Amino acid sequence: MASIFSRIVSGEIPSHKIAENDEFLAFLDAFPIAKGHTLVIPKKEVDYIFDLEDDLYSRLFLFAKSIVPALEKTVPCVRIGVSVIGLEVPHVHIHLLPLNSMKDADFSKKIKITQEELAELARQIRQNI
Repeated sequence: MASIFSRIVSGEIPSHKIAENDEFLAFLDAFPIAKGHTLVIPKKEVDYIFDLEDDLYSRLFLFAKSIVPALEKTVPCVRIGVSVIGLEVPHVHIHLLPLNSMKDADFSKKIKITQEELAELARQIRQNI
């Protein structure tokens, strides 16, 4: 069965896309822990990040890095944090997290944000790419 992220890639499930190319997709997390919390995934479904081929692994991180300036310009923060956990969804994903303190990296606490706010935030980030 396809992962939820593969279903997002195929368009079966909507998302608030930030950037996309033939290999990768960046979109806002539907249940963010911080404003601007972005997920970056390979379109190829692989469960564990260290199972990615070396070239794909490198390109994934370079693609994620390309999103950071737009996030920093859109969401005031001290820096963008990176987290790779890989337990909730069996599809490689990198979390890009706008951070102002270590408390902002607490995955047990979600922020409240509407779909309309996510859509507007995604538009602003895309505009800054």
